[in-house]
Amino acid sequence: MLAGEAVVAIWNGIAPEARESFYDWHVNEHMPERVGIPGFRRGRRYIAADADTAPEFFTLYEADAMPVLQGQDYANRLNDPTQGTSANTSQFRDTSRALARVLVSHGPGAGGVALTIRFDCDAQHMLAIRALVRATSEARRITGAHLCQADADASAVRTVETRGRADIQPPPACFILVEATDAVALTHILEDRALSGAGARGPFLRGVYRLEYTRTKTAFAP
Repeated sequence: MLAGEAVVAIWNGIAPEARESFYDWHVNEHMPERVGIPGFRRGRRYIAADADTAPEFFTLYEADAMPVLQGQDYANRLNDPTQGTSANTSQFRDTSRALARVLVSHGPGAGGVALTIRFDCDAQHMLAIRALVRATSEARRITGAHLCQADADASAVRTVETRGRADIQPPPACFILVEATDAVALTHILEDRALSGAGARGPFLRGVYRLEYTRTKTAFAP
């Protein structure tokens, strides 16, 4: 189960020359700052588990509910970025960021690897997609299956942190996150034809990621 009813999901690459700086900032400053925001519960960062997965990083912040992601505490951080945040996000590549509601979340816990699938879906087909995700949560070695729907307006808000950045791509309308004990368990999970058959629209942007870092609730003083 996800730790809340809303998430911030971020897919991004990083310029090679900024890689070491990114790791230091993200682990020691950025994720502690974000998870310290009232209503944020947990942050997790993943790295691509195979050569076919791009962009390289996937980060997930779990929050109480959508009002937290649209609230003043989060906006204050986005509009007053630290020097480290400004320096490192300027080196991001191929970034997609979604503020999303959690529609389905089933499973006994977090897994060491995760499959993300980004796609479009009309409202009339969401029930069928929900059923697919619930069924997926019962597959062998799957520890969690989650369906999220992005809030397009909330995701599109530009802040001081994102001002002038050319790396930001449109957010996905919907995405599925499937967590597992190992990458092999994800091999035939929610293949494109199954999603299309339920009414989802491609292209289906798939990536398999390995968990690198988890940050739970903590206080943060900028």
